[in-house]
Amino acid sequence: MEKKVYFRGIALPYLLLLPQIIVTGLFFFWPAAQAVRQSFLREDAFGLSSQFVGFENFTDVLSDPTWLDSAFRTLLFSSSVAILALASALFLAVQADKHIRGANTYKTLLIWPYAVAPAIAAVLWLFMFHPNIGIFGRALNAMGIPWNYKLNGDQAMLLIILAAAWKQVSYNFIFFLAGLQSIPKSVLEAAAIDGARPMRRFWTVVFPLLSPTAFFLLVVNLVYAFFDTFGIIHSLTQGGPGKATETLIYRVYTDGVMNLNFGSSAAQSVILMILVIVLTMVQFRYVERKVHY
Repeated sequence: MEKKVYFRGIALPYLLLLPQIIVTGLFFFWPAAQAVRQSFLREDAFGLSSQFVGFENFTDVLSDPTWLDSAFRTLLFSSSVAILALASALFLAVQADKHIRGANTYKTLLIWPYAVAPAIAAVLWLFMFHPNIGIFGRALNAMGIPWNYKLNGDQAMLLIILAAAWKQVSYNFIFFLAGLQSIPKSVLEAAAIDGARPMRRFWTVVFPLLSPTAFFLLVVNLVYAFFDTFGIIHSLTQGGPGKATETLIYRVYTDGVMNLNFGSSAAQSVILMILVIVLTMVQFRYVERKVHY
């Protein structure tokens, strides 16, 4: 029997919400408001004087060819991470959904990487693929394959794509496995009776029923690759060699913290914030109306 809670006044509900409102205000709205304010200013390196310049910081950023290169690099990185993480998670979820011995153990082991912090995940990949101390890096060089991601930009990009995708596979795996287990077995049995082979049943029955989950995960993975991979890039390559792995989120850190160009860094933050809003609107407009839990 469902129990309903009624409040006699409005004070207690607002009091219960107050901690969350304070945390959200301090750690999201206040920094966001400061970023928007600073994006219209030009400040000296020590922050002692500032001048209102309107949209000049935005025009400088959007007309900078190196920023456009970073934007293209971010699109390549994000799409590669999303596709690799989704495809790997879907394959593992389909295998884990089968009736095999020790399936619960496999599911538990596949979920563990999600609890690893991005910086820790990057260190794990560093110890595996470092050209001098990494077990796989040394093995590749021993086989005659020149591997040194610290000097080769393509190899550095490949490494951060693999590390970022591996970190996200567990999250996708949980959703795909839940989606597979919610599909009625009678539907699959009816398709089997009609003569559909396993591969045909997957593409004509299972995958269409998983498509809302897949679209939701696509948006989440793109947001993750755009904005939550700073720790992996910083620990593995620090944006290098050169600028081969400098994505937009890492460029905000480089311009603001290392180069002390606060106006440009704030303008880039605002542009990234707009991208988040657009992706969230896409999610609410096209996903929430079609997903049924």
